[in-house]
Amino acid sequence: MSSTIILYQFDKNSPTRDWRVVDDGVMGGRSSGNFYVNESGNGVFEGFVSLENNGGFSSVRYREAFQIQDQSTIRIQLKGDGNKYQFRVKANSYDRHSYIAEFTTSGEWETIEIELTTMYPAFRGRSLSIPNFDKDQIEELAFLIGNKKEQKFHLEIKSIQLN
Repeated sequence: MSSTIILYQFDKNSPTRDWRVVDDGVMGGRSSGNFYVNESGNGVFEGFVSLENNGGFSSVRYREAFQIQDQSTIRIQLKGDGNKYQFRVKANSYDRHSYIAEFTTSGEWETIEIELTTMYPAFRGRSLSIPNFDKDQIEELAFLIGNKKEQKFHLEIKSIQLN
């Protein structure tokens, strides 16, 4: 039985400075994401995705190094808005590519389970011809929305675990 590693557990005192919003503004886009901890002590990633100026995404990222021993699954407790999101990890924070899993939220509190080996490598929206996630560490976690349409979004996150 593998042990559980808490990658992040939100509470009312969680410092939002640990999380960094990166929007398509890095490429001239006009999307605007925001991240804060709400009165219930959950992380909230919300905003608006704009397609103006070749934009189309908003993301929030958290950097911390975690060693993977016998864990194989990411388990995220969250409540979305019915939109599709990506959960991303980087094995090395300096890698240009991320490993990605897509999920669609239901509008209710739910637990999303992602097998690490199903996370595929991509860079700037393009899949890469290298193996799926097979590393022994994670140095960055991220949530991204970019569904090729203008939309408001609201994602509430309670916890992220490695099982």
